[in-house]
Amino acid sequence: MEAVVSDVVAPEDLLKFEKKYNSELVKGAVSRETKFEYAWCLIRSKYTDDIKKGIVLLEELVQKASKDDSRDFLFYLAVAKYRLKEYEKALKYIRTLLKNEPGNKQAQDLEKLIEKALKKDGLVGMAIVGGISLGVAGLAGLIGLAVAKGAKS
Repeated sequence: MEAVVSDVVAPEDLLKFEKKYNSELVKGAVSRETKFEYAWCLIRSKYTDDIKKGIVLLEELVQKASKDDSRDFLFYLAVAKYRLKEYEKALKYIRTLLKNEPGNKQAQDLEKLIEKALKKDGLVGMAIVGGISLGVAGLAGLIGLAVAKGAKS
């Protein structure tokens, strides 16, 4: 699963699908397949703006999809949100997929990966907050010490 979420699209592939997407867009209608292929490339980009563009396209697709068709859209939305470190949103998408397909092994694996990242992120966040609190408490102690020494003089 790590390979799926860390896969980066080759620039020439992204360009190829972008051209195909834009060509259809100019003609007035982009096929669902083309929109999905382009979105799939975008979410595998190393650039945050590309990933966000891919998310918009996948969200458009999932809104119009049947339950069966939404599987890939939801999966890749979860991957995209994971790549942006938006773990709660990634979890929401993957759990929606799992509600429809509880036995989907790939989705289960992604859910575990997201939960692991969420816990790690939460622990790092708590460590940072804890470190800041410790620093503030230490600073307050030093100020108190300085004030106490100043009062004795």
